[in-house]
Amino acid sequence: MTRSRRAGARNMRQGRAQRRGSGLGRLFGAGQYPTRTLVTGWSAMGVTFLLVAGALFGYVKYRDVLDGINHINVTDLGKRPPKFNNAMNLLLIGSDSRSGRNGKIGGHRGITGQRSDTVMIVHISPGHSHIYVMSFPRDTVVPIFGCAPEPGFAGQTAAPGSIEQLNSSFAFGGPGCLWKTLEHTTQIRIDDFVELNFTGFISVINALGGVEVCLPTPVVPSSYDHLSLTAGRHFLKGYRALEFWRLREDFGLGSDLQRIQRDQLLMVGVVHRILKTGVLHSITKSYSIVSAIVKAHALTTDAGLTPTKILEIGRSMAGIHGGAIQFVEVPTIQYPGNHNWVELDGTQDPKLFGAVAHDVKLPKVHKGKRGKSKGKGSSKGKHNTAPKLLSTSKVSVEVLNGSSVQGIAGATETALTARGFHVLGASNAASSTYTGSVVEYSSSADLAAANTVAAQLGKNVTLQLNSSVTAGTVTLILGSDFKALAPQHFRAKSPGNLAKQYNGYTGGTNVCKGYGTAFAGA
Repeated sequence: MTRSRRAGARNMRQGRAQRRGSGLGRLFGAGQYPTRTLVTGWSAMGVTFLLVAGALFGYVKYRDVLDGINHINVTDLGKRPPKFNNAMNLLLIGSDSRSGRNGKIGGHRGITGQRSDTVMIVHISPGHSHIYVMSFPRDTVVPIFGCAPEPGFAGQTAAPGSIEQLNSSFAFGGPGCLWKTLEHTTQIRIDDFVELNFTGFISVINALGGVEVCLPTPVVPSSYDHLSLTAGRHFLKGYRALEFWRLREDFGLGSDLQRIQRDQLLMVGVVHRILKTGVLHSITKSYSIVSAIVKAHALTTDAGLTPTKILEIGRSMAGIHGGAIQFVEVPTIQYPGNHNWVELDGTQDPKLFGAVAHDVKLPKVHKGKRGKSKGKGSSKGKHNTAPKLLSTSKVSVEVLNGSSVQGIAGATETALTARGFHVLGASNAASSTYTGSVVEYSSSADLAAANTVAAQLGKNVTLQLNSSVTAGTVTLILGSDFKALAPQHFRAKSPGNLAKQYNGYTGGTNVCKGYGTAFAGA
């Protein structure tokens, strides 16, 4: 798109905002909506919600709570990118709606409508061994796609060759339009969305008992911001935490990219708090958080994110550790038509998005060639006796009950699916006299897949060739001594600290040492 076409698209977009009213004209014209009034931290709590919801499984009241979530039926997504594996990709949206209690919390009661002030894609790997949280600046320019109306949103007409800000896709078309825009832009297949508002942020922070932040410099009250904090550690609760995240042009560099870094540091603090308080393993604590969000009418999801699906996600991640969670800022460059806007970095983002879509390690920055060691540390020529294992998403397995214990095949089918396996089905074996479990495979070509399944049982499992098994699949026959799958060892599958490459953090970051540039200029 040429610079003149971009300028024309921008002028057209300004006119659209003004014609539609609802105060949105200020977002694009000379009287832009002041960025310092926006809050960017609360949608991080969508991650918290999904992490803690799993512990509600079996709690007698969980359905009453989860059924209180607002749902939107998203249908207009157009031609969608393929799904390459059993990973789950969630779109997290922070809405700045001023409806109800949000008006008192967010201020500026004359502002109507909603904007997506925070936009993230959360990638939960097959097997749930690691999580990537990618933050997209709200001022990123994107194509204008046609989007059908949704409850509370008018929809928008496609404008080929023109652009809009990412938060405008949500403001005009709703969460489904933002979903569609990001799928088409990143080519990452998104499974569901989670939207949280101001009251949701406060509800989560208070239910957790507060969150720790650490400042290298004091926060001094200004003509707009009234928060006062000394340098060092602080433990903030609901509204005070919200005030901290309302620090804008009067603090630091005032840029959206810097706000993303502070947002990610808050999420690191939330992860620390979750792990420290044992929320993932406490039904009572999990229930209090999810219940608080729902009672505040703060949570909206798509109709496909059912209570059962939420519970499965949470249960499968109960053993994850902080270092396996990585917060990544999507690389951008300044948009030439407006110094306040950015556009995706065409040299880095395709590799990043492709790596996430295929669930492979994020691409590393090459800093020059390194010579290969040929010393004693070299493993060249040595025989590795450890069995070769595959990614669980590449293994197709049928589960059979070879014992008289009722229900174990179905339960194992669910557990293997949660770990990323492609499970072909569960039924009874021809015989119910198996004591130990058996993994059958048709030829040496499927040995690695058989080893991958056997590794999930840990012990008392035998590998057995069986030419009648369909090539490309394996069969797991459960014996009477089978109780449950062996625990997953998440640390062995950690993708490493690659967040630093993209100006982000891991869930294990020390919030008092790993600032990066989050507080530069303060």
